[in-house]
Amino acid sequence: MMAHNARGQVSEARSRLLETATRLFYTEGIHSVGIDRIVAEAKVTRATLYRHFPGKDDLVVAYLQAVHQAERDQVGKVLGSGRTGADILRAIARSIADGIQSAGFRGCAFLNAVAEYPDPEHPVHKAVLAHREWFLRTITDVLAQVGETPPELAGRHFVMLRDGAMAEGCLSDPLEVCDTFLQGVDGILQHRIESGAKTA
Repeated sequence: MMAHNARGQVSEARSRLLETATRLFYTEGIHSVGIDRIVAEAKVTRATLYRHFPGKDDLVVAYLQAVHQAERDQVGKVLGSGRTGADILRAIARSIADGIQSAGFRGCAFLNAVAEYPDPEHPVHKAVLAHREWFLRTITDVLAQVGETPPELAGRHFVMLRDGAMAEGCLSDPLEVCDTFLQGVDGILQHRIESGAKTA
């Protein structure tokens, strides 16, 4: 839930807190960054932070929801571009590869977060699962437009390739990782196109 000022605008202090937390949580990890550090770098008081986020967990969930919304917006633009299903999937894969090759890349924000919050009942863990369910559903829906066979296995295959590329992108040459990932996506598409041709 967003806090708005008298003019209906999102509070500047809340935005600053969320931007600061996003930067620190992503680059340094969630548990290693304390509330005092966030308050100091966002240049707000502890009272201001607790007015917008009752506790650190609320701030972490808001951080993940902001990352989720940014990804939804990015994918939404591709989905609305009028391209074929195969080209939509390639464009989504390309944007993932671009992220892996960007400066300051530290892996997947959601996989990083769930590693720190393993309890399935924790709100942070649930926020990660909600994002991943949306992503898998979106990819599966796109793959349903390519070929004739059920798309569920191909959707899971794409997500596993993506997860591996996000993890490996921090450990080895991002260019090679992305090349392998994009070739894998092409392989998924080719398999679906060929399977569709055999059943036609």
